[in-house]
Amino acid sequence: MDQLQIYAALGYVLIVIGLAGSILPLLPGPLLIWTGIFLWAWDDNFIRIGWPTLTLLALLALIAWGADIFLTAVVSRRAGASWRAIGGAILGGILGGALLSALPIIGTLAGAVIGAVVGMWTVEYYAKNRNQQAATTAVRAYITSLLIGAGLEVLIALIMIAVFVWQAFY
Repeated sequence: MDQLQIYAALGYVLIVIGLAGSILPLLPGPLLIWTGIFLWAWDDNFIRIGWPTLTLLALLALIAWGADIFLTAVVSRRAGASWRAIGGAILGGILGGALLSALPIIGTLAGAVIGAVVGMWTVEYYAKNRNQQAATTAVRAYITSLLIGAGLEVLIALIMIAVFVWQAFY
């Protein structure tokens, strides 16, 4: 296997990891897919996949990334979550992921999700004068926005892979 074939193989690996990353919130899925497609295109001397396609795929990756951040913040805020609660979710997610990282992938993912929910609920509970209902409403909105964002990210990742397959093999 010469050096250029290694780039194509690495490209395939990054595409697969990117697809998994579009499902797992810890990996930047569309960015990894774009990087994998770029390496594959480089290996092919940009013959079948050129800069117009790579630019389109980069825009899709940016849309997925921006939508994820936008949906989480805006939907949570509309449900009454404070910026402190969103910060609590981020901090709780990091701490939870770190605490359960002894269990590879599943522990880190579960820890991040549980930590984010606990962090947001706790901050909202104290910010809303110990109002359990307000804290629970904010957490529900946060979880809903995460699920919608993840669904959108998976959809965009599949579109990116479909464009890659179409351009590269048909």
